[in-house]
Amino acid sequence: MVSTTTTATATTATTRQESRPPAAAKPVRWAADTVTAMREGARLRLDYSARSLWSVDRAIEDIRREAAPYAAVATVLRGFGAYAGEVIVRRTGGEWWTSGGEHWVRTPDGRLWDPVEEARRCYTAEGSLRLLCRDASGGDG
Repeated sequence: MVSTTTTATATTATTRQESRPPAAAKPVRWAADTVTAMREGARLRLDYSARSLWSVDRAIEDIRREAAPYAAVATVLRGFGAYAGEVIVRRTGGEWWTSGGEHWVRTPDGRLWDPVEEARRCYTAEGSLRLLCRDASGGDG
């Protein structure tokens, strides 16, 4: 009987470890919404690859050239940042972290990355989601 309880406890612990942390819920949803919106609206297929971030950087550049006010594109930029963060999570085995309403990716080496802020920096021509992913992935990408 004791071994059954131990096995059940071990199974529960394993299940909790294998599921995504609660911090991932919002950015994963934002990323998925962005993939859908880009496929349906812009005919851009995003596949969670590092290579797809070239297209995301170009899309942000196009939005910037249109001179849209930041307030009008803030949600789109958040989605692009979440998408880039999810690319990093999948490439590195990292995980989403959250605090105070902000979301970051923590890579297995312990470094924190802010892909949502990097998307904002892209909008001001000061950042690159592709390069952020390359740096977070250890230079391969």
